[in-house]
Amino acid sequence: MPSNGQSTFNAMTTSSTPNTQPPAPDCDVLVVGGGPAGSTISALLAEKGWKVTLLEKEHHPRFHIGESLLPLNLPILQRLGVLDQVAAIGMKKPGADFSSNLEVSGHHRFDFSFALDKNHPYAYEVRRSEFDNLLLRNSAAKGTQVLEGVRVTGVEFPQDAHPVAHAVDEQGNTRSWTCRYFIDASGRDTLLARHFNLKQKNRHHASAAIFGHFLNVERREGEYAGNISVYWFEHGWFWMIPLKDGSMSVGAVCRPEYLKLRRNSPAEYLLQTIAIGHPEMQHRMRNAQLVNSEARATGNYSYTSSRMRGDRHIMVGDAYAFVDPVFSSGVMMGMSSGVFGADAVDAWLRGAPDTEAKFAHFEKMADRGVKTFSWFIWRFNSPGMRSLMLHPGNPFRVQEAVISMLAGDVFRDIGARSRFWLFKFFYYMFSLQHLKSSYVLWRKRVRNTRVAFTGGTQPVDAAQEGQA
Repeated sequence: MPSNGQSTFNAMTTSSTPNTQPPAPDCDVLVVGGGPAGSTISALLAEKGWKVTLLEKEHHPRFHIGESLLPLNLPILQRLGVLDQVAAIGMKKPGADFSSNLEVSGHHRFDFSFALDKNHPYAYEVRRSEFDNLLLRNSAAKGTQVLEGVRVTGVEFPQDAHPVAHAVDEQGNTRSWTCRYFIDASGRDTLLARHFNLKQKNRHHASAAIFGHFLNVERREGEYAGNISVYWFEHGWFWMIPLKDGSMSVGAVCRPEYLKLRRNSPAEYLLQTIAIGHPEMQHRMRNAQLVNSEARATGNYSYTSSRMRGDRHIMVGDAYAFVDPVFSSGVMMGMSSGVFGADAVDAWLRGAPDTEAKFAHFEKMADRGVKTFSWFIWRFNSPGMRSLMLHPGNPFRVQEAVISMLAGDVFRDIGARSRFWLFKFFYYMFSLQHLKSSYVLWRKRVRNTRVAFTGGTQPVDAAQEGQA
């Protein structure tokens, strides 16, 4: 926490007196959440000269899953001035490979260098505790007042007055902040979505995950050692993400119907799940050791919100929506929404005539990213998608276009979006060849809407879970 953090927290907000103007706000912009989205938007706004305060409930570095970045993260990292620092802590990732024990043996590799735009041929795998801490410190260095260990308990938007956020620190001290503009980057806490009752569980992506870090896991050879590996199996899919320190992030994303059967510890169930997974994956993990014998489980996590902005507030990153992590899209979409959101909020603060156009662009881009990745993710476990990913071709440069989109190139049109329609056509053609198994999968999805795994030993009913 910055040296002035505690004194700032305990400071009392100036009260207005009769016949005077209301007091000046404590800051121009208040950001709640110090993840990639919050750190990005706060850094960019502080860089523009605005007085920015960021409240983070935890202390960085802290654990977070989601270690795989996309190539289109890199231009944002360069804009923030941290690309070299990320390269120092990250492992170069030239692409991804896909395997399935349901159809064929072996794996097929998708190299980012094969995308339509050849200027972004790789990304990085990072340990999120290091990556998120780096971004947060960069925001502070650019002028953001970063206060950690401060949890926002509520927010108000009084008519014709400044937004007010109420918070408590780890010692139980309470404090309220006023600001000209409020930004929710609270991630899965979804502060504003809950406040305004906007959060909607994504019924199409009823998944749950169990994961851990392992040592002594075999990597791909040579220049592909940093590739993320994805393995389909009966109950879902696995990820394997190599990290620079020699460890491997390994997780299983499964239907809640499967994970609700767990009656042992997350570590035991993860190992049990790996044992029924893909033979090649089992071979790569034959000498694996689970770090600290620790694994974690998380429940149904896909959701969206019915809107992403309102009077003097916006939501960025996971505070607005989150979809399944299969294509490593979360960090990229969070940081991208931070970039688009910073341009819009800056225009609002300046009273620029194109403010509404900036906000409309922010909304359009955020929704485009969510919808594009959602289309892939909703169909990822389907027989038609597996066949396409394991037997790819490049008619009309469709494979190049798909790789472009999976690299995070979803916000501009360089020919990928038009070719995406062709990819959809091929998907439906392949699905017709697997009509029976596709129907079986659809039935399982229907059942998943009634099952909610919360990460604990026992499941809860989806109706009881509500919008969580």
